[in-house]
Amino acid sequence: MIKHIRRFLAALVLLAPAAFANEGGIALDKAPVNLRDVEGLQRGAQTFANYCLSCHGAMNMRFNRLQALGLTEEQIKKNLMFTTDKVGDQMRIAMPAADAKAWFGATPPDLSVIARSRGADWLYTYLRTFYRDDTRPTGWNNLAFDKVGMPHVLWELQGIQEAEYKTVKNHETGKEEHHLEGLKLVKPGLLTSIAEDGKYDQREFDKRVGELVSYLVFVSEPGQVKREQIGYAVLLFLLFVLVPLTYLLKKEYWRDIH
Repeated sequence: MIKHIRRFLAALVLLAPAAFANEGGIALDKAPVNLRDVEGLQRGAQTFANYCLSCHGAMNMRFNRLQALGLTEEQIKKNLMFTTDKVGDQMRIAMPAADAKAWFGATPPDLSVIARSRGADWLYTYLRTFYRDDTRPTGWNNLAFDKVGMPHVLWELQGIQEAEYKTVKNHETGKEEHHLEGLKLVKPGLLTSIAEDGKYDQREFDKRVGELVSYLVFVSEPGQVKREQIGYAVLLFLLFVLVPLTYLLKKEYWRDIH
């Protein structure tokens, strides 16, 4: 029995690198997640409500929990609630699941824990690497998620990117193949500008996407910031209160001996 278990574990060790290798994909960019930037999280929440909530819900999150980001109930109702009129409701979409599946080929996933399941770096890369592809039903494709069914909902902010290909000869077949090398912005958006060197500057758009990803990280675990604050307070208490008291108590106990 032990021998079979050892063989099974050895097989898992050998298969694990292959499983990760099969995922392939592009190198992921580091997401600038900052859960202490309250204003950035508020802008991320606004971007989510305006561009994502029409198709993607976040059922583990209620609108009134956004008060943890410094928003008042009136601000939440006025600027972020488009699918309900009750501030205590979950972040659900108005689109029926059947219609969403018919239009996009699959029901758009709930984004409550997407940052934990996919990772912040993957989300940050994914949201910035859409490009025009006329072979796709939506007219869009993505470097991080090939043949994605989701359209580029942030294209007005980013602009339009096109794929750049390199022709490479396959030595085995002798045929020429086109390999995607990268993306090129061909039409600017509301958050892109022309830099001094004549190239498009996407730093403002990247910042907005980073704030959106930060908000999705917050939604995945809303209590994380509060928990970290309590943890720091406990550590400070131990360092500046309990440790000195323990040292003084030790000196008192050992005073007669020393």
